[in-house]
Amino acid sequence: MTPHLQRAMLLFDQARYDTAEAELRQALAKDPENARAHAMLALCLIQSRQYERAAAAVDLARTLSPDDPFVFYVESRMLTERNCFPEAEAAILEAIGLDPYEVEYFAQLACVRMEQRRWDAALVAAEQGLELDAENVTCTNLRAMALVKLGRRLEAGEAIASALRRQPEDADTHANMGWSLLENGQPQQALEHFREALRLNPNSQWARQGIVEAMKARYFVYRLILGWFLWMLRLSSGAQWGILIGAFVGYQVLGSIARGNPTLAPWITPLLIAYVVFAIMTWVASPLFDLVLRLNRFGRLALSREQIITSNWVGLCVLAALLSLTAYFLQAGSLWLLCALACGFMIPLVSRIYACQPGWPRKTLIAMTSVMASLGILVVGLVLCGRWIPTELRPYALVVARLALVLFMVGAVAGQFAVNALVQVRPRRG
Repeated sequence: MTPHLQRAMLLFDQARYDTAEAELRQALAKDPENARAHAMLALCLIQSRQYERAAAAVDLARTLSPDDPFVFYVESRMLTERNCFPEAEAAILEAIGLDPYEVEYFAQLACVRMEQRRWDAALVAAEQGLELDAENVTCTNLRAMALVKLGRRLEAGEAIASALRRQPEDADTHANMGWSLLENGQPQQALEHFREALRLNPNSQWARQGIVEAMKARYFVYRLILGWFLWMLRLSSGAQWGILIGAFVGYQVLGSIARGNPTLAPWITPLLIAYVVFAIMTWVASPLFDLVLRLNRFGRLALSREQIITSNWVGLCVLAALLSLTAYFLQAGSLWLLCALACGFMIPLVSRIYACQPGWPRKTLIAMTSVMASLGILVVGLVLCGRWIPTELRPYALVVARLALVLFMVGAVAGQFAVNALVQVRPRRG
């Protein structure tokens, strides 16, 4: 362990990654075959998302020291950052096989399994780590997170409270307590812990995201929507799809029954309306309440640039839809109702663009949004300008308008499922 390597490890623990990298470069200049230094360099490169260079450093470290468990641990962290979860799990299991007494390896295994939404397996890994070190904060937090996802909130709260008593200055533990309280419907108490987490670590994105959700959850309507989101996140992808598809099919079946049985319609119609209202709220609630937070002097500081952009676009769509509806009721023109519907159907798309991971999922949703917007503009434009179209061309314009309208409506329905699919995709990085 050279002095440069010792300083680099200290700087890395302080999140001073650039300075740590410089120290590691000096260490490697004197000892280019130091596997531990190459592995630490990879950790620094991961922080700046230089995944290809990090992979090269890991490969070199493994060549120099093929039986060093720390190298496999670093490889697992790199693969996790690149969303290569099966490979990351294989790497950390290799590290555990070489050194089954290092608690951080079990913490990394729990992290990988949490990313895979395997809550039971993550809980097992965290508890194995705690068997080696009962006071390890990382494993305690991971265990609590897994317990929350499994619905065992009382145990989770006790675990986090115990961790806070041992290390009251740990930012991650405060953030974890905040999310636990948020899951239990206590946004005000959660807000206090998120603020403390940001005081201890101003760069904590997890705490920053939590403080935004806690501030929005003070409003009853958003608290209901947030409860739905958090409940859905605890489920597997298959279960989520089952619920979404089942709800849509149920809506269609109930609608068919109501149309075929007028006597049942008064009982079924409120359920159909409730479904539509709830579906719309799940699309627009978060960005709309982001708009509300921008009127709060603390809220506007907590919002990210992406949240502000999303709320702007959703706000424009909602405003345009409301103005179109107003014009429809005042003038009784079907064109204005068409405009309102077009704006409304654009909301699920524009509100989820930044919820998609960067890369092809986000680009795909942007392309879908652009196509849908073009179809909507085409339909409205042809209807609006119909009187100026030459008489001999009007039949063709009508065919084009109808085709565009059909494509728009099909896209609006299919878009609900496409957006949910794209949001869940975790593309590999680097």
